Amino acid sequence: MAATRVLVVEDEESLATLLDYNLKREGFEVDIAGDGEEALLRVEERPPDIIILDWMLPKISGIEVCRRLRAEPETRNIPVVMLTARSEEADRVRGLDTGADDYMTKPFSTNELTARMRAVLRRIRPALAGEEVRAGDIRVDRTGHRVYRRDQEVHLGPTEFRLLDHLIQHPGRVFSREQLLNAVWGADSDVEVRTVDVHIGRLRKALTRNDESDPIRTVRSAGYSLDA
Repeated sequence: MAATRVLVVEDEESLATLLDYNLKREGFEVDIAGDGEEALLRVEERPPDIIILDWMLPKISGIEVCRRLRAEPETRNIPVVMLTARSEEADRVRGLDTGADDYMTKPFSTNELTARMRAVLRRIRPALAGEEVRAGDIRVDRTGHRVYRRDQEVHLGPTEFRLLDHLIQHPGRVFSREQLLNAVWGADSDVEVRTVDVHIGRLRKALTRNDESDPIRTVRSAGYSLDA
């Protein structure tokens, strides 16, 4: 099962390093952004599964980053945990009203932070907290790396499995070819973008082998979506 990706948005280098170390130790894949502007670019390039967001950031504040994420259909469902020195009740209320899913104040316990992150993921993105995820008549066993459609096993290659695993976590959401390339092959991969089309074709063929309807929607000039 692919590791849950966390984007840590923190301008204090020592704290970012501490979070990077502890979250990786807990099995998360970690990316770091040092300011709000960089955070939005990272999200656009490769949407994370959850964001740890400081309030007081250079260039664009954390509260504004959260507001912009919630304003866009592509990012409005990404869980956000605000981690900030602002401890007044009014600040907490403002953070949650802006769209944060949880709010922690500094200093903090890394054990409590990871526990809260997992709680948010269980509530908002249960596919990341569980071993099985479903969309319509498609079921993915993420631990056993098995796929079923109408309870009949579908045999996929490893790349097609990773593609489906990514799409099924966000049913109905349209991903560009570049986003799928980053999510499945990695941001540093030298694989060509058109390779995504080849593997989407293979995934489609496998999922519709018994004359089932095609669950993958092609959106012209935008990308692909898995529709339940």
